[in-house]
Amino acid sequence: MTRLRFGTFLAPFHKPGQNPTLALQRDLELVEHLDRLGYDEAWFGEHHSAGSEIIASPEIFIAAAAERTRNIKLGTGVTSISYHNPLWVADRMVMLDHLTRGRSMLGCGPGSLPTDSAMIGLDPTDTRELLEVNLDIIMRLLRGEVVNAETRTHTLIDAQLQLAPYTDPCFDVAVAAVASPTGPRMAGQHGVGLLSIGATLTQDGFDALAHHWSVVEERAAHFGQPTPDRSKWRLVGLMHIAETREQAYREVEYGIEHWFRYFQKVAAFPQMAVEGGDIKEMIDFINEAGIGAIGTVEDAKAQVQKLADQSGGFGAFLLLGHEWANPQATRRSYELIAQHVMPEFQGQAAGTLAAKDRATSTRDRHAKTQLDAVAEMTKRYEQEKAGG
Repeated sequence: MTRLRFGTFLAPFHKPGQNPTLALQRDLELVEHLDRLGYDEAWFGEHHSAGSEIIASPEIFIAAAAERTRNIKLGTGVTSISYHNPLWVADRMVMLDHLTRGRSMLGCGPGSLPTDSAMIGLDPTDTRELLEVNLDIIMRLLRGEVVNAETRTHTLIDAQLQLAPYTDPCFDVAVAAVASPTGPRMAGQHGVGLLSIGATLTQDGFDALAHHWSVVEERAAHFGQPTPDRSKWRLVGLMHIAETREQAYREVEYGIEHWFRYFQKVAAFPQMAVEGGDIKEMIDFINEAGIGAIGTVEDAKAQVQKLADQSGGFGAFLLLGHEWANPQATRRSYELIAQHVMPEFQGQAAGTLAAKDRATSTRDRHAKTQLDAVAEMTKRYEQEKAGG
């Protein structure tokens, strides 16, 4: 596996009833923190209902985050393209590509909350059908084509972009996948990346990893696309890391119950089913079911390696933002991962460890030469004094 990128996937999940202004500010501050730590990517969701996922426009959020950061790439995770005119989706992303000097990425999906699509008269079958239609239009527009199309929700007449992307030939585009092969099929067809949101969130998602990539490869070959690049495959996973496992368990007591109850009782999103009646059962579900890691840096390393083994190799690991712990502990978790986990998968750990081993193996010999040098210089000084 080549250098593994690390990032975050912020839906986000904020407990209803708190100050939304401060919650959004906290999200922006977290992205600044990750930029300073050297994380590669941050992705932001689009949601309009259910009270927890409160970013309505990932594009606007990216524009704000870009002005506060220097290096981290910023993606829509995802733009629910079934809700939008595909011409405007493409046009806004090209603008963001210019504003960020090539740091923007487009993630596409049908929209995960049926309470969102219901407000505009669409059901989940509609949104999945529109995803395929609209993604095709967006990719054609980004290639510079003139598009005439009639969809269920929009009419395009000689539609075209007035700006080419800043990134040559185009910024990263990825399609979301949870458990079904729909996302992988479209990723292969269009030669774009795959954003596996369900990679570790469910057992089905984990089990489907290798199959999903085989679908990408098969569809790419069928449509005459180049061999898919695994570096464009991103897996989303769950972690909270502390200095000790006991400390990590204590810290997630702060907010893990809200996250579980949201998927159990609020969000009509059965693909993300989670189990756990009390906090202990919730922690056990994450660790024992193998869908995440609440514990130490060693637990985090093992989880990433398990994903690499199961998938056959991928390009980026995105930590799902969840606010299981308070803001300070959450930031510390990201720090520990940057300090101790990322080097393991980015080729930065081996060099210093090898240097330490080399120095250790030759220490006695070099220590003797140091002592011999001191003795020799002392002897010369004494001879110099004696000679007047």
